[in-house]
Amino acid sequence: MRHPPVSAPPMVAVAHGSRDPRASATVAGLLGAVRALRPGVPVHASFLDHAPPAPGRVLDGLARGGAGEAVVLPLLLTAAYHSKTDIPGVLARVRNRHPRLGLRTAATLGPHALLMGALERRLAEAGVEPGDPGTAVVLVAAGSSDASANATIARLAREWRARGWRGVVPAFASASRPSPAEAVAALRDAGVPRVAVASYFLAPGHFADRVRAESLAAGAAAVSPVLGAAPEVAELVVRRYDEALAVSREAAAV
Repeated sequence: MRHPPVSAPPMVAVAHGSRDPRASATVAGLLGAVRALRPGVPVHASFLDHAPPAPGRVLDGLARGGAGEAVVLPLLLTAAYHSKTDIPGVLARVRNRHPRLGLRTAATLGPHALLMGALERRLAEAGVEPGDPGTAVVLVAAGSSDASANATIARLAREWRARGWRGVVPAFASASRPSPAEAVAALRDAGVPRVAVASYFLAPGHFADRVRAESLAAGAAAVSPVLGAAPEVAELVVRRYDEALAVSREAAAV
């Protein structure tokens, strides 16, 4: 894909947000990597909860500054309530305030093959060889009341198993079962000699900390760090931005 010119529409990245300052710092690191890949694109961070600035405030500022359009990019690993309800609600209110501001919404980061690469990178950093046939992996996501979001994680686990692992099973930190500890214990009880836990979280915080502690207590040999600013994630952010612009240009050409 061609790099956008310096006048490229700004990207407003929307993360979940956390009271844990490590989360905002991780998002800042990721967006720093994105800026390095696309220095001509103005990149702005925003958060749905617990941390400033809110996406509506960032978009208000862009509109007042004369921006004609912006790409709103969810830093979310699955499509669920935040991407289906919260972000569209924010954008509807912004459109009411600034009807001349063109808003393009990018797809959520996941699912995508690049995230599988990022998961394997983080497991390798935890001492787990990617595709080790003697290791079973518990793929842990946050969990959602949206059944389709949980089904996406289960599908990712099935696809990942084909890369050589002894097995890959999904687990959820909240809202669904099994829990990470339950999944680890079930694999160990089934005679799996080594179980690793892959953290399908973008940033550190309460869920990631709890998953690590409970998984190790249940017998996991390793727990990977969060995805954070992995190169694959930064590349995926750029791809989602490009895709959103491509869709808008195709629609304009019709």
